[in-house]
Amino acid sequence: MSISLAQGIWISVFAIIAGIDFWLEGFYIFRPIIVCTVVGAILGDLKLGLVAGGLTELVFAGLTPVGGTQPPNPVMAGIMTVVLAYTTGHSPATAIGLSLPFSILTQYIILFYYSAFSVFAKKFDEYAEKLELNKFRNLAYGLTLLVGLTYGVLSFLCVYAAQKPMSQFVNSFPGWLSHGFTIAGGMLPAVGFAILLQTMLKGRYVPYLLLGFTAACFIKFGNLMPVAVIGGCLAAIEYYQAIRNRKIKNELKEIRENQADGGDSDGI
Repeated sequence: MSISLAQGIWISVFAIIAGIDFWLEGFYIFRPIIVCTVVGAILGDLKLGLVAGGLTELVFAGLTPVGGTQPPNPVMAGIMTVVLAYTTGHSPATAIGLSLPFSILTQYIILFYYSAFSVFAKKFDEYAEKLELNKFRNLAYGLTLLVGLTYGVLSFLCVYAAQKPMSQFVNSFPGWLSHGFTIAGGMLPAVGFAILLQTMLKGRYVPYLLLGFTAACFIKFGNLMPVAVIGGCLAAIEYYQAIRNRKIKNELKEIRENQADGGDSDGI
């Protein structure tokens, strides 16, 4: 299926908004689950957007910048996963693997901005010291707008301008290569979730993980909503238990302090 000019423009506009949000990390609409859903709605295939968003979000769940290490760009990954699945007919799992080159290229451009914009740091200091707020604001807005427009231009070129050669290139892949991308795309969500668990999982939470895994895999539900409800209940139990333990700890601390200092009946 092809993408119309109007759809390409709307996707580019949304890419500008999501790109600025990713730059500022304000509302987190740059997350793949939101980006894929919105792009799927623009293309008229909301189901594809939701499925692609769920898979791509798992891929990026544990991918966070650490020092100078930068993961692929989540905005472009979300956009291109849906676009490639929509225009080429491949599954969202396959499209995830195919979208990574676009995502990595975009992140390299953003990294260039990180380095290039450092030359304006002295200007910001100068404007702040002299209380030239208009100049400070205009420079900040200008640089942010440049980043957003970069997302928009890249998205328009990839989504609309180059959609025909891109589709021809992807469809020219031999069967074994497409199958390899499908396998890689299916593994990436598991890898992303594993990276997330590596940093977040603690021994005390392992029973919850096993309980959720067992419920999702071996109990027949019409959807995963019951598993989400179970997880929410367990999280609430853990939350209120932590509050109770903190309260008991504070009470014990006060008792020990009173015993150390002596009570009111002890006299002088």
